[in-house]
Amino acid sequence: MKVILLLAGRSRRFWPLREKSLFPIAGKTLLEHQVATLKEAGFKDILLVGGEHNLREIKKMHPKLSTVKQKDLDLGMQGALLSALPKLKDEPVLIVSGNDVVDAAAYRSLLAASKGNRGAILAKKVKRYFPGGYIKTKGGRALAIIEKPGEGKEPSDLVNIVAHIHPSTKRLLSALKGIRKANDDGYEQALTTLMKDDEYRTVPYAGFWQPVKYPWHLLTLLPHFLAAYAPKQVISKKASIHKTAVIEGVVVIEDGVHVLPHATIVGPVFIGKRTIIGNNALVRGSSVGEDCVIGYNTEVKSSVVSSHVWTHMSYVGDSVIGDNVAFGGGSMTGNFRLDEGEVLSIIDGKKIPTGTTKLGAIIGDNVRLGIQVVMNPGIKIGAGTFVAGGATVSGDLPDGSFVTMKAGEIQIKENRSYPHDAKNREKYRSKLL
Repeated sequence: MKVILLLAGRSRRFWPLREKSLFPIAGKTLLEHQVATLKEAGFKDILLVGGEHNLREIKKMHPKLSTVKQKDLDLGMQGALLSALPKLKDEPVLIVSGNDVVDAAAYRSLLAASKGNRGAILAKKVKRYFPGGYIKTKGGRALAIIEKPGEGKEPSDLVNIVAHIHPSTKRLLSALKGIRKANDDGYEQALTTLMKDDEYRTVPYAGFWQPVKYPWHLLTLLPHFLAAYAPKQVISKKASIHKTAVIEGVVVIEDGVHVLPHATIVGPVFIGKRTIIGNNALVRGSSVGEDCVIGYNTEVKSSVVSSHVWTHMSYVGDSVIGDNVAFGGGSMTGNFRLDEGEVLSIIDGKKIPTGTTKLGAIIGDNVRLGIQVVMNPGIKIGAGTFVAGGATVSGDLPDGSFVTMKAGEIQIKENRSYPHDAKNREKYRSKLL
């Protein structure tokens, strides 16, 4: 069966990180994890739908898979399918959102439910209100998708996961073309129209599900992806592990990694190629990318760290760190509020609950932090920002900022400098070994 994997979203709510489908976690990008799960479930014929902003990188990553460019990004899923469906013959098709992470078993259940020329809709039973689409259902048959009905107005306790099998691409395309006025729910309107005449079965799913909308959702995904390596350690023969280093639990250590004296790694942990874990460093429950230096006396806990990240006597807890980021000596992320309450994050000027009491910093690419920079729980630092030593960051910082602290107040200016390319830092890295 053909699969259409939708990847054209702009990742606006993922700021300050780059394109979400291309962000690395546990040795693969989110896109690579999604494709691997589909193939594990037996789906090999995958069509990737991207946008102007990400299609080139997507093609580089999966040159053997077919791709389509979405023409109108403002039409959301409707626009993606209007671009992709005309290229297919009339056949059953599985539509999957690149933002919804599920187990391979979910896709196999959908396939089984779709036998007999029926559609199938993956559904998750929830106990608290989720701001998404709810399924109106009767006797196992899906009757309609109600988008964001509001708490107390839900038609059921079943949330729509964007993993749908349609028996006919031709009928789906016709329904999509029939929707004239839509914001971002044109696809859901078309699906509800199809449900009036065609049978779509609701497929209850009790397995792992994480919709990826905000950066901190990567932290929920992390244990799920790391669990795939269980129960054994995978340590490359080309890695160098000092005899006094301690490695416990499920740990993946790739080629060229150096673990220096008295370092401790407590799994589940993934360590990418050529990374250095310094003396007395502690890494636990985390994913660390390639060419990083987790320096002397640093602790990295329950975090997703991209490539080319340097730390020195730092604490990185429950944080997501972009590419080519440097922590000055003694820089720390706070990850727990004094009142032990839920950490909030500002999105579009509104406070958004993150669903967790443990959340550190979200830091974009090419950021430089001076010595003893302190970051409060849940703050976000935009790409290309420099923060001078001794600053306390208590709120989000825009892209390209130069930040100092004077008389206890944060001063934000335009950053006229730019960090060295990650490759230029190799001359310093080589001196550490």
